[in-house]
Amino acid sequence: MKASRIAAAGAVAGAAVLAVSSPCFAHVSVQPEGEAAKGGYAVVGFKVPNERDNASTTKLEVTFPSDHPLSSVLPQPVEGWDIKITKSRLAEPLEVHGKKIDEAVTKVTWTAKGDGIEPGFYQKFPVSVGTLPEDTDQLVFKALQTYSNKEVVRWIEVPQEGQDEPDNPAPVLALSAPAEDGHGHGAAADDKASDDAEQASAETTAASDDSGGTDTTARVLGVVGIVVGAAGVAYGVLAGRRRSA
Repeated sequence: MKASRIAAAGAVAGAAVLAVSSPCFAHVSVQPEGEAAKGGYAVVGFKVPNERDNASTTKLEVTFPSDHPLSSVLPQPVEGWDIKITKSRLAEPLEVHGKKIDEAVTKVTWTAKGDGIEPGFYQKFPVSVGTLPEDTDQLVFKALQTYSNKEVVRWIEVPQEGQDEPDNPAPVLALSAPAEDGHGHGAAADDKASDDAEQASAETTAASDDSGGTDTTARVLGVVGIVVGAAGVAYGVLAGRRRSA
């Protein structure tokens, strides 16, 4: 009886600890698809879990870093959600591909058209971003999560190295080392597409050459067949005449 009571008490205590600590694990986060290399482009996904049992998540507001503005921010459409992009003028213009850009995206807001993210589910919001800065190892995106009961959770606390994770950590995107070609993931994808196109062109040319050779061979064999057939007919006629004589 004592053993069973101890086990039951331990289970209750464990559940209580889990319930208290679960919000630290189920927060808004950001992860790249593959790598987010410095100086390149990447597709990142903001993962939003629903932490409430009696309300749905109906809005997500993500603030983009002002200390490292991004010249390109392209959200992917998400079914059931409206997307609003907010741009602001930069204190110092960016120079991208020889052109100066004096404004950048500072916020992206997703608003549910219907029920949003219901209890027990999560949603990903993909965004293409670039050019990623080369003078930092991470980007911090502060986020606000709004529920259907009007509750707003502010994921804005910046995690500090060597310290415990805060109660409401902001999504942090870790940046990897620059790509060897210096152009990042986007250029690598373009190079691969170009290589695939060249290979496809070469295969098409080779197939065309093989087809041409096959046609020539068929024509030669056809002429030879006609000649052989004519010779056979001539031989048959001569043989018939000899028999008649």
